[in-house]
Amino acid sequence: MTAAGSSWDDFKREAFGNRTEDIEGVTVRVPSDLPFGFGDRLADLSTSSDRQDVEDLVDALFGPEVLDQWIEAGIGSMGLMTILTWGMAQGSGQTDFTFQDAYAALTSEDPGKALAPPQNRAERRARSRTTGGRSRRTTPASTGSTPAASRD
Repeated sequence: MTAAGSSWDDFKREAFGNRTEDIEGVTVRVPSDLPFGFGDRLADLSTSSDRQDVEDLVDALFGPEVLDQWIEAGIGSMGLMTILTWGMAQGSGQTDFTFQDAYAALTSEDPGKALAPPQNRAERRARSRTTGGRSRRTTPASTGSTPAASRD
């Protein structure tokens, strides 16, 4: 990692990366974290068709004036939604999430499932294992057996 006393910018660049991607002829920084309040802005966008709301969202994720450049390049609404979906996945840490994955999520019958990161067998098994803590005592009523009678 960074040397003691290094700046936040140095740390951020090293920890979060500084990848770029060419999208519609515009080089943008690949989001490595979602900006604060991004979820609220996205929710607002679902009920708004105001260009300023869209621009605010794109600015937060990819930087200022990017939307104007994409519009000049001829981007459509599905293309923009695909890019935003991809950017959100990247910012959430899903660095292996592709533009194809984003498009599939948008056109899926179940977008929530399509947006979920893929799990391999080991990850699924690890999640289903016990936590290692003590379990609660099983009551006789839940075991299906009859309790032993007392011999007094």
